[in-house]
Amino acid sequence: MQFEVWAPQAASVLLATADGRRPMERDPLRAGWWTAEAEAVDGDRYGFVLDDGPVLPDPRSRRQPDGPDGESAVVDQEAYDWRGEWTGRGLPGAVLYELHIGTFTEAGTFDAAAERLGHLVDLGITHVSLMPVCPFPGTHGWGYEGVSLWAVHEPYGGPEGLKRFVDAAHGLGLAVVLDVVHNHLGPSGNHLPAFGPYFTDTHHTPWGSAVNLDAPGSDEVRAYLLGSALAWLRDYRLDGLRLDAVHALADGRALTFLEELSAAVDALAAEVGRPLPLIAESDLCDPRTTTPRPEGGLGLHAQWNDDFHHALHTALTGESQGYYADFAAAPLAAIAKTVSAAFFHNGTYSTFRGRTHGRPVDITRAPAHRFVGYSQTHDQIGNRALGDRLASSLSPGLQACAAALVLTGPFTPMLFMGEEWGARTPWQFFTDHTDPALARAVREGRRREFAEHGWAAEDIPDPQDPGTRARSCLDWSEPEREPHARMRAWYRELIALRHAMPDLSDPDLAAVRTAYDEEARWIAYRRGDLRVAVNLSDAPAAIPLGLGRHRSGGGRVLAAWTPVEAPGADGVLRLPPESCVVLADE
Repeated sequence: MQFEVWAPQAASVLLATADGRRPMERDPLRAGWWTAEAEAVDGDRYGFVLDDGPVLPDPRSRRQPDGPDGESAVVDQEAYDWRGEWTGRGLPGAVLYELHIGTFTEAGTFDAAAERLGHLVDLGITHVSLMPVCPFPGTHGWGYEGVSLWAVHEPYGGPEGLKRFVDAAHGLGLAVVLDVVHNHLGPSGNHLPAFGPYFTDTHHTPWGSAVNLDAPGSDEVRAYLLGSALAWLRDYRLDGLRLDAVHALADGRALTFLEELSAAVDALAAEVGRPLPLIAESDLCDPRTTTPRPEGGLGLHAQWNDDFHHALHTALTGESQGYYADFAAAPLAAIAKTVSAAFFHNGTYSTFRGRTHGRPVDITRAPAHRFVGYSQTHDQIGNRALGDRLASSLSPGLQACAAALVLTGPFTPMLFMGEEWGARTPWQFFTDHTDPALARAVREGRRREFAEHGWAAEDIPDPQDPGTRARSCLDWSEPEREPHARMRAWYRELIALRHAMPDLSDPDLAAVRTAYDEEARWIAYRRGDLRVAVNLSDAPAAIPLGLGRHRSGGGRVLAAWTPVEAPGADGVLRLPPESCVVLADE
């Protein structure tokens, strides 16, 4: 087979295999590339030696059996026998479920996670959104410090394990989206700088030097990232990618990397005949992220909507620190604004940023499914000091209200694993760095960060303690007992309703009508012939449901957390404390 590597600064490159070392030749047609022919089969180890240095793993390695610092291994992508054809699932009408392989089960493997997929099918989930699976140091971690962007973390099950997981999901009708990180790579096991200008000091990021998207040599770096993205979608039959923190991609070129990526993925989708959505995490509140390329946008297909999360979180918890300050003054108004305008910050002043932020969404043209709505994510739980979920501090009633607002709202809804039964297990920040100095720096840095917010150092979980990861694993005995079973049934009922009622997946943001009472702590909105009302107060609420075409009483209760009567002739809904209801017009 042919081995090749981009190493533009090397004077010589050797291919190292079990049979010894052999010189590689410069490719006359591609500047900076080296090639060599050698016999190899699936599983054979190899690496590259630059200028008589140590053996380094392949930047495009498909497998790292011994971790990021070990030799690479050949992977025969054609060897896996896929069960059958898969036509894919698009984002309109989708319900996403964010899942971390390492803590979804105690075993922390693809195969163990696949055994639990029936739970998601029963719940009504359509898309599993996997957190990153690229190799990282040690066994356990979040995955956002991964390296070897073409490979799969070996402790999870490696390439074969990921294919078995995707195959099992497709067999159950579930699409699989993968979280990929292009804005930085982990500090440990990252050998890319030895090969070429993969990073640049032209820009600086919270992680140090930026990935080189616009400095000299950036053509090959962009090709590296594009090739990785397409390989995930083609070789593993994945159904889309979630792009981590695209606002941190420093890119000053006229044709941005994200436009180039979206064009390449759209072309692959046309080739394979199934949708391949790109879902951005973005802090910019910029509708151009998901505006089609012909209309001047970047052409991504959806973006996470943290504004909706922040508004909902402050309404539920009363928290007002940090970025929650912008939403805490009038959280019900903030929810109402986001469900009808997508962004809260759409050209408004942001106090924690100290400046105006965001850009308005044209709600007459932007379909609602381009925005992903949620009450919890790995970030919003795991980046808290104790990794505490909403279930640790909210009553079941308030949790049910959060579910109603997410699952009946206009956005593509997403759950974080275990949320659906009100899991009491935390989801904490954990690492398994093999470098003692790095492990110490991470531990001390996290404690220092939260000390600034009044936390005692001894109260912050040690990321390197195996017990931190163990505490974060889901407890699969919970869904079968109360109060978790009732919560699970409520989520299942709401998701079934979303699938059954076209009004709940209507993409028209301009058609959403809202009403709220900040002091009484209730909010209601109309979606077509359906009305949703939520009472976050600990007192009963009298809610006048004059939200559009029918201003009189009547209606039929489709779903309610606690028993409630439809509005009477006066059109007033009397909703119990900490409760919610979905009504249909008669």
